[in-house]
Amino acid sequence: MNDSQPRWLDAEEQQTWVTLAHVMLRLPAALDTQMQRDAGITHFEYLVLYTLDYAPERAMRMSELAQFTASSLSRLSNVVTRLEKRGWLRRAPDPAGRHTLAILTDEGSAEVQAYRPGHVDEVRRLVFDPLTRAQQRQLREIGRRILRAIDPGEDTSGD
Repeated sequence: MNDSQPRWLDAEEQQTWVTLAHVMLRLPAALDTQMQRDAGITHFEYLVLYTLDYAPERAMRMSELAQFTASSLSRLSNVVTRLEKRGWLRRAPDPAGRHTLAILTDEGSAEVQAYRPGHVDEVRRLVFDPLTRAQQRQLREIGRRILRAIDPGEDTSGD
């Protein structure tokens, strides 16, 4: 057992933490609301479609897709099943090994491209419009630093 005292947050740090915690809760909910309203899907489902739309051959191993979307394989599998029922993606064995690929269909690509403008508008309204260019750069660097603290080996360059 560690007998040392915790490094308590001071008043300013506490305010910063509470604000960040609210952003982490409310931003995904706001993006979900927009996607549900405009597309009838969750923001996470959109993220899966979007990720596959930019993947080589619009395909990715389920395990890599789960890692990229910070999801469990179980959650991802449930989402993929829902998207398969819509005809937006399909699963297939990976010819390179014992893995399953998630493959975006032409219909799924058309759907994600149709929803992209509304999503970008909402992201711009909620995240970019309230900030100056300098604040946007600071936010990017802050995000990278936090991600490196979570996973020091992760490439957070975004390039």
